[in-house]
Amino acid sequence: MKTKKKHQFPTAYTVIIIVLLLVQLLSFLIPAGNYATLAYNSSDKEFVITEPSGKTKKEPATQQTLKKYDVHISVNKFKNGTIYKPVAIPNSYQRIDQKKPNLYQAVVQFFTAQIQGIAQSIDIIAFVLILGGCIGVVHANGAINSGMQALSKKIQGKQVLLIVLVMGLISLGGTTFGLAEETMAMYPILIPVFLMAGYDTMTVLGTIFLGTSIGSMISTINPFSTIIASNTAGVNFAHALPFRATLWAIGTIIGMIYVIVYAEKVRKDPTKSVVYDQYESDRKKFLDEADLNKPANFTWQQKLTLIIFAVAFIVMIWGVQQKGWYFTEISVVFLAAGYLMAIFSGLSEHKVVQAFVGGAADLLGVALTIGLARAVSIVMEESHTSDTIMHFFSQQVAGMPPLLFIWFLFIVYIILGFFIQSSSGLAVLSMPIMAPLANVVGIDRASVIDAYNLGQGFISLIAPTGLILMSLMMVGIDFDKWFKWCWKLLVIEFVMILIALGVGLVIY
Repeated sequence: MKTKKKHQFPTAYTVIIIVLLLVQLLSFLIPAGNYATLAYNSSDKEFVITEPSGKTKKEPATQQTLKKYDVHISVNKFKNGTIYKPVAIPNSYQRIDQKKPNLYQAVVQFFTAQIQGIAQSIDIIAFVLILGGCIGVVHANGAINSGMQALSKKIQGKQVLLIVLVMGLISLGGTTFGLAEETMAMYPILIPVFLMAGYDTMTVLGTIFLGTSIGSMISTINPFSTIIASNTAGVNFAHALPFRATLWAIGTIIGMIYVIVYAEKVRKDPTKSVVYDQYESDRKKFLDEADLNKPANFTWQQKLTLIIFAVAFIVMIWGVQQKGWYFTEISVVFLAAGYLMAIFSGLSEHKVVQAFVGGAADLLGVALTIGLARAVSIVMEESHTSDTIMHFFSQQVAGMPPLLFIWFLFIVYIILGFFIQSSSGLAVLSMPIMAPLANVVGIDRASVIDAYNLGQGFISLIAPTGLILMSLMMVGIDFDKWFKWCWKLLVIEFVMILIALGVGLVIY
């Protein structure tokens, strides 16, 4: 008797390749076009106007120039660096004469974009690999296992508090300074903690990924989304801050309840886990139960190693929030931490190097996924289809009744957010085009910013071009299991967002 072959969902790599192929197909079907853009040249202290054809010209960096091009932004926002990317000029879209690639050129682009994606993501990839190396050293000297033994005694009966604290802090980071890719560093540390508490890897994913997604989706003072979008739309972000803060609190609490209900069900009965088929393999992979059952012997080297690692996290968060650090700077922080751990870990030079290289190798798959995801954006940029999609939707929403307009705009931003994963990039491209439409239908421009935030944040929960596939690889879960776990939450959030956008029309 033949056994039925079990269907397996494609891996993260295959999902991204499929999306890349679909985007390439769209590049054949969607006409190429560009908006004219306006950017500030700090060295010349002038505006550079780039026409759809690619030709450039310079204009004085004055408010009169901005008014001339119907860009309703204070000139000081450009001069002080608040708006640092080219801004789309309203009503300037033009089709461009770009020859569609033939089959040979498309094949070459398919492979070239992947290499370019890896090259352009090298700062993030370096961070992931260095992080993996540091984690390898922490594992090698037994610091994590000893720490787990000490922690497991303290969290007995307080497991839910783990979810509340971790998810609350991550969501707070997302809504205030855009904490996102940096959360990759939290998975290797928190997975053993959650498994020791009786939860599963899906609980870890839900706590961390939902935390950052909800925080970023309901942004309050995130400079990379709400603030830059508000400045580009020509409105004061503080005007809508009380409503957004309230909405963030409600959204975070809903997310916490969703995760806690599931997590407690799993803790009481592991067979209720969506990833129960991975129960034994996850424990073997993330927990060294043989060592955990040994008598606790938390040495000073292990304690110091964990302290160094924890301090690196604190410095990273401080640098990102206060100094505007990006991945080069935080990679330096963890590289320095790696050197310190090598000195104080109590391991020999050979073991330190072996552990570091082994830890980096464990995260190589995540690093490659980051580069492949970037390839999708490269194809969009080279085919000049993003602006065409934006122009099409801007024409569809004009003239609608207020409530229908804001709901439809939310859907538009879900679609745009799938293709344009950069929150700041989407803001400077879309806000000069979409924000004036609010005046046409008679609503506050703050509602347009809400639709932008909520739309791109909602699609980030499942968009293969975003953070979800990298997060799934960190915990070893397939995308189909993630969707099976979160689809009810997607429905809840979708309804909540429609209600919130309607309430926003009244409040603003």
